[in-house]
Amino acid sequence: MLTQDKSKTKTEERWVKIIAPYRNGDSLHSWWQIANTLVPYLILWVLMVFSIQYSYWLTLPLILLSAGFLVRLFIIFHDCGHGSFFNSKRLSETVGFIIGVLAFTPYHRWHHTHLIHHQTVGNLDKRGSGDVWTLTVDEYLALPKKKQLAYRIFRNPIIMFGLGAGLLFLLGNRFTRKSFSRKEKISVYATNAGIAVLATTLCLTIGWKTYLLIQVPVMYFAAIGGVYLFYLQHQFDGTHWYGQQDWDFKTVALHGSSYYKLPRVLQWFSGNIGFHHVHHLSSKIPNYRLEKCHKENELFSSIKPIKFLQGFKYVHLKLWDAKAGRLIRFKDLKMA
Repeated sequence: MLTQDKSKTKTEERWVKIIAPYRNGDSLHSWWQIANTLVPYLILWVLMVFSIQYSYWLTLPLILLSAGFLVRLFIIFHDCGHGSFFNSKRLSETVGFIIGVLAFTPYHRWHHTHLIHHQTVGNLDKRGSGDVWTLTVDEYLALPKKKQLAYRIFRNPIIMFGLGAGLLFLLGNRFTRKSFSRKEKISVYATNAGIAVLATTLCLTIGWKTYLLIQVPVMYFAAIGGVYLFYLQHQFDGTHWYGQQDWDFKTVALHGSSYYKLPRVLQWFSGNIGFHHVHHLSSKIPNYRLEKCHKENELFSSIKPIKFLQGFKYVHLKLWDAKAGRLIRFKDLKMA
């Protein structure tokens, strides 16, 4: 037992040493990333306001492009919460709050559940906070028919991505619960107030119809892209999940988090979040150093990438089969 503990300690010391040079953000790089993301996003808003006066068909491509920039802004928001983007906590919270208003997401509330996600990802005994609702085969079969139907509806890609994603950001993030801490509630209220001020200003400036015809679809498409990426980060064929007794941080980070190899343009818009295995090994690595860390270290050479189109197949994985140690589809239940 003592030998195993020493071996584990040495392994941890090795990978901690490997990732150390990539941790924490560089101020110039971080500000440049804000500039090359936020400025184009604001310019696109101006272009959409002008184009919509002529034809909504001219505006739609700009809406899709704006949604891409909003996803990239969300990655910056995400990094601010991990303290990897700026060394200053106050600056991280300020930038994070502002982007949170643009992305309709309360900064402190979202990051509270997200940090829990990092501490419990791949742990079958600690599901339920900051992750996608996933049942084991035994749990699903033990449910009454009505609850099985509810789970099937929830896990349907059309509902999860097409309907649920947009509703989560547009409506779900607007409300508090009794379980929220005072800080989380204030975060929700402050974000809602920021959204109200921004929306009112834009409605008075460009008109409420123009505002809604731009804001809602931009938010909707960005939400679909963001939720899909979040889903695929831990729900794929080959992922590793364990009970508390067997759960290990490094193993789950490297093999329970995906390496989603996106086309270069999509990798840019998604802020390198496809290198999710590196991110889970150290959330202190800013998004613009994830690829460099992956490519320069042999530790990641055995990680099998998920190709772009391959990822879409995994939206049909619904249940964790503990016996087989993998995610399965509903139609695989008879064989489970």
